[in-house]
Amino acid sequence: MTDRGSQALRLSADSLRIGPSQMHWDGARLIVDFDEATLPHPGRLRGRVTLTPAAVTGVELPLNNEGTHVWRPFAPVARAEIDIDRPGWRWQGHGYFDANFGTAALEDDFRYWTWGRFPTSAGAVCYYDAERRDGSRLEAGLVFDAQGNAQPITPPPQAPIRRSLWGVRRETRADAGYAPRQVKAMLDAPFYTRSVVRTQFGGEETEGVHEALDLDRFARPWFKPMLALKVPRRRGWTWPD
Repeated sequence: MTDRGSQALRLSADSLRIGPSQMHWDGARLIVDFDEATLPHPGRLRGRVTLTPAAVTGVELPLNNEGTHVWRPFAPVARAEIDIDRPGWRWQGHGYFDANFGTAALEDDFRYWTWGRFPTSAGAVCYYDAERRDGSRLEAGLVFDAQGNAQPITPPPQAPIRRSLWGVRRETRADAGYAPRQVKAMLDAPFYTRSVVRTQFGGEETEGVHEALDLDRFARPWFKPMLALKVPRRRGWTWPD
């Protein structure tokens, strides 16, 4: 990712362009082309991600009572194809596409949250747990079938996962008595962790993407300037003719 100014943005009904990278919806697939600088290891990363949803849902999950934060699972069941310009960096398999929207700062309304999306033989299951600043909690579970239909469920019990390398607390949902575990690290930061986690629901073991976000840590004033060391910033941009 690269932080850029508004002059590097072009937006239309079916495409989003930011500098040399873009996302385009062709009516059946989301195609993401990227060409970005990398830090802390200098270089460039170029490639394409093609996501073909089994269906596009209309589901929106408000994360707080005021409706200032919303989770939108656009394609909880999809096929992903990855092609990056480095030897061996090609992959295809099960994927998904979601997004969060909000009109307030996350750290103003939340202290901590965990989220997970896990493929199943019938589609996918998602869990969202959050501790809000007002002391209330979000405990949401949704099951999606291959056609994108959603059904709310009562989540199974919470189960701890070993803390991340930065000591971020982690937990997920699992059948009673099952001990979920990380099987692959994806991103480890002082306030955020993303990983592949193995767990079990209704007797079916599955591996899916899990995240934990500590917004108490993120809100500390000394921390935010550190983000500039990880994300390059570019002031100017000129579109090619």
